[in-house]
Amino acid sequence: MTQPPNGWGNQPPPPPQGGWQPPPGQQPPPGWGPMHQPYPGPPPKKGGALKWILGGVALLAVIAVTVVLTITLGGRDNNGNGGAGGNTASGSDSEFASANDTGPVTIITEDPTCAAWIPINNTLADAQKNGWLDRDPSIPATSWSPELRRQYQEVGQALTAAADQTEPLVKLTPHRVVRELYTQFNAYARAYADAIPNYNSPHDQFARTAGSTAAVLSGLCTAAEYGSGAARAPLVPEAPAPSNIAPAGDPAQPTRFLTEPDSVCPDWESAANEFIAHSAAWRRTPSDVPAGQWSDEQKKLTDEVVPVMRESADTFASLGQRSGNPILQDFALLVAQYRRAFVQALPTYRPADKYLFDTTWRGMGMVASACKAAEIS
Repeated sequence: MTQPPNGWGNQPPPPPQGGWQPPPGQQPPPGWGPMHQPYPGPPPKKGGALKWILGGVALLAVIAVTVVLTITLGGRDNNGNGGAGGNTASGSDSEFASANDTGPVTIITEDPTCAAWIPINNTLADAQKNGWLDRDPSIPATSWSPELRRQYQEVGQALTAAADQTEPLVKLTPHRVVRELYTQFNAYARAYADAIPNYNSPHDQFARTAGSTAAVLSGLCTAAEYGSGAARAPLVPEAPAPSNIAPAGDPAQPTRFLTEPDSVCPDWESAANEFIAHSAAWRRTPSDVPAGQWSDEQKKLTDEVVPVMRESADTFASLGQRSGNPILQDFALLVAQYRRAFVQALPTYRPADKYLFDTTWRGMGMVASACKAAEIS
């Protein structure tokens, strides 16, 4: 089985240029640094290694059939956001498989679109290794060298291709919050690609938001594939049902969920900075060691971070409820629920549980970067 990567979101990022600044001496907020990181595919099936026998179009066709069967035979989603009923997408006969998902945000235990998403993410991660990851994002397009311009243009093309490949998944996922994540990845990826000809440093927030959104999707998909989602989901208290659900919209014309700063943005930034500060010592411990092999020091630091995580989960959930933006509400509850699931995982922690933390960590940064991107005029 592929082992999860080491570390707790503490990969060394390049110095931030503009945007949300961390408190002095502390690690930059999540979502900064490399825009994407590759994630492992599903674990090998019993009887041999997984064989790649389907092309992209065929894979999407299989996913579509799976979704239709799920809706026809199951009638509702029992693994993800859990609700029954209808939304603005016109009910069970809608073109969106998530049309009936109107319930609380919970842990995703399976999603048929994850099989298509992980290769999209990893291909995009490879495309960004052309030197773009080492760029200084404060340099405007008017000052780019020919080589730097080539790097930006190639990444812009890769982002557009990834958004095109993700577009069908918006309709195929049976989970509302996953649909919203796909839509927002597409919206921010396209916004960044469109900004490249006239790029200035604030536009980097589009890339940061798209990157964090991609990491959230990859984290929750990998947690589901490796069984962490299913193992921990029953232990997490149910979140409140949404009072309002955003329209699914047109996948071909995605819109950013924040086009102007939300009233909760300053408090979200403060809560994120507080969590970063109070979890710093614990995040320096290795993530590839199961609970039964922890040192006394790691046990101590883990015990100390548990109340910090619980408090921050409650804070982010509360901020979501204060917002009038239904997508921000869903994303806030996603951050909170995955943080609560990770806390439940700690007494019997295994390395695959790291993906629960990846989801909540990157989700925290996704909203923070979207708040800064909303300030772009």
